[in-house]
Amino acid sequence: MLKCIIIDDEPLAIGVLRSYCEDLGGIEIAGTFTNPFEAIEVFSREKIDLVFLDIEMPQINGIDFIASIDKKPHFIFTTAYPQYAIQGFDLNAVDYLVKPIPFVRFIKAINRVKKLSELNNLASGGSSNLSPSSGSSTANQFLFVKSDYESVKINMDEIKYIQGLKDYLKIHTLDPKPILTLMNFKDILLKLNPDQFIRVHKSFVVNITRILSIQRNKIIIDDIRIPIGESYKESFMKRLGL
Repeated sequence: MLKCIIIDDEPLAIGVLRSYCEDLGGIEIAGTFTNPFEAIEVFSREKIDLVFLDIEMPQINGIDFIASIDKKPHFIFTTAYPQYAIQGFDLNAVDYLVKPIPFVRFIKAINRVKKLSELNNLASGGSSNLSPSSGSSTANQFLFVKSDYESVKINMDEIKYIQGLKDYLKIHTLDPKPILTLMNFKDILLKLNPDQFIRVHKSFVVNITRILSIQRNKIIIDDIRIPIGESYKESFMKRLGL
């Protein structure tokens, strides 16, 4: 479970991030603040894993605020001003999200935080503070499927989408050659990270982080157009905050 705080002088922006955290799951909001100085007390009494931080605020610039903290947690800048991106990454920001923030980009940023947290814990010899359901455990980073009489390891992040055939699934990854496996959607969905994958059609499951755009009833991944089934459309759009 990631423990985070949200700092933004716009209550509406805080509301969007709060709803994204609740929809995605695996994130505990320890506090929300419109004044950055009020958040300092939280750092002293709790271990905060992640800070969502606006840049242009009346009390203090977000970049100056995070630079003033000695032991920095992971932080993600959330701003309407893309020109600050270079300064943000110079301070080792995990990500830089430009408002209005699409849900897909939010998920990608959270996945980066989870991977960094996992690596930091491994490097320090500790155990991860993220629950298995949050998608950061080793089991949720890759899966094995049987294909051509062997078990093939597939990294989750490399999966673009999965297509259902009559008796098989065709798993499309970064490799041009898809992987065929004798499995159904019910079984493979149990193996996939639920924060990252969603069924959008009776014949398709997609990796949310690989979506480039949505055009009417089609999802665009690379140059492939994947249909959105009518019975899946409402839950899919809600998941992406559309």
